[in-house]
Amino acid sequence: MSSTKKSGTLDPKQAGPDGERLRLKSAEFYDETLKYCTNCKRCEIACPSNVKIGDIIVRARNSHLAQQNKPLTHKLRDAILSNTDFMGKLNTPFAPIVNQITSLKTTRFLLEKTLNVSQHRSLPKYSFGSFRSWYLKKEAQRQSVFTKKVAYYHGCYVNYNNPQLGKELIDVFNALDIGVVLLEKEKCCGLPLAVNGFPKRAKALAAFNLQQLDKTIEQKLDVVGTSSSCTMNLRDEYHHVLGMDNAKVRPHINIVTRYLYQLQKNGQKLPLKSMPLKVAYHTACHVDKAGWAPYTLEVLKQIPDLEIVMLPSQCCGIADTYGFKAENYQTSQTIGKNLFTYINEGGFDYVASECETCKWQIDMSIRLTCFHPITLLAVVLKGK
Repeated sequence: MSSTKKSGTLDPKQAGPDGERLRLKSAEFYDETLKYCTNCKRCEIACPSNVKIGDIIVRARNSHLAQQNKPLTHKLRDAILSNTDFMGKLNTPFAPIVNQITSLKTTRFLLEKTLNVSQHRSLPKYSFGSFRSWYLKKEAQRQSVFTKKVAYYHGCYVNYNNPQLGKELIDVFNALDIGVVLLEKEKCCGLPLAVNGFPKRAKALAAFNLQQLDKTIEQKLDVVGTSSSCTMNLRDEYHHVLGMDNAKVRPHINIVTRYLYQLQKNGQKLPLKSMPLKVAYHTACHVDKAGWAPYTLEVLKQIPDLEIVMLPSQCCGIADTYGFKAENYQTSQTIGKNLFTYINEGGFDYVASECETCKWQIDMSIRLTCFHPITLLAVVLKGK
C-alpha cells in the first residue's frame, strides 16, 4: 500500500478486495478515502475478473460506520436523506408549502449550517398527493380490464416527487394494449439506507419488497421499474450487498426500456409521431453496470426524426444522496464537470436518462432539462 499512500490516491482494487483483507484483520486499517466512493460501480465494469469492488466498499463502509460515533448532525442528516418513504408521506400532503419553503436561499443556508446539506443544491420538489393514491382512486379499475398486464414498481421518486412519470408509463403500455398494475404494497428499495450506514433497516425493507415481488410473480406478472437505481437494487444488490436471496424474483425484474425492447423485437411497436429534436442520452452508472443502455437507445430510435446522441459514459457525480452532502458537493461537481461541458457544447435540445438523481444533477448543473425516456415516448404517442 506504500505506493498508493505516496501518490495520495487509492485505486479501487486496493480500496476494495485488497483493503478488505486488511480491514478484516483490524479496524485500524480502515482508510477514510472510502468515504469518497460514490457506489457508481465503474470499478466493477473495469475489473476483468468481475470482482464486486463497489459492493465490498459499501459493506466495509457500513461496518465502519456502525463502530464510529458520527456527529449527531451527520446522523440526523443521513437519516433524513435515507428515509425517503417517511419524508414523502410527511411532505406530500403539504407539498405547495414545503416546496416554497425549501426553495428559499435562507432555508438552504440554514440546512447547511444545521444538517450539512449543501446550500448549493435545490432540494427535490414534492408532488401534492402520491402516485399510488391517484392510481388506486382513479386508475386501478381501468387497468384491470386489460387482458395482458405488467406490474410496476414505482419507487419513492414517482410516488412522491414525479407521479406524472408513472402516468406516462401507463400511457405507453396502454398504447401496446397492456395494462399496468401495482404491487399490492411496496416500500423504498432501501438503496439510500444501504449506502448511508443503515444496512439493518435496508434489509428490513428488502425482505418486505421481496415478499411482495414474490406474490406478484406468482400471478405470472413481470415487474418493470422506471428508476435504474431502484431496479438494479431489487435485481442485483439485494443479493450482492445485503445478502438477501432474490433468485426467484430476479429473472422477472426489468428496467422498463429493456422490457419495451423485448416487446418491440416481438413485433409490438408503439404508434409514434415525429419528434425533430436532438437529444443527448446520459448513461447512468447503474445502467452502465447492468448493460441496459443499448435497449434504451434502440427504443428511442423508434421515434421518427429524433436524433439521439449517446454521451461519453461518465458519472454525473450526484450518486443518490452523496452529492447533497455539504462535504461532498465540490467533489460531486468536479466528477460531473466534463459531462456538463459536453452537454452544454453539444447543441442539444434535451437530455434523457433513466436515473432520477442524474436528472436532478443535470437539471441543477446545466441549462437543459433532463427527461426520462418514457416521458419522450409518451409525448409522441399518436392519439395523445
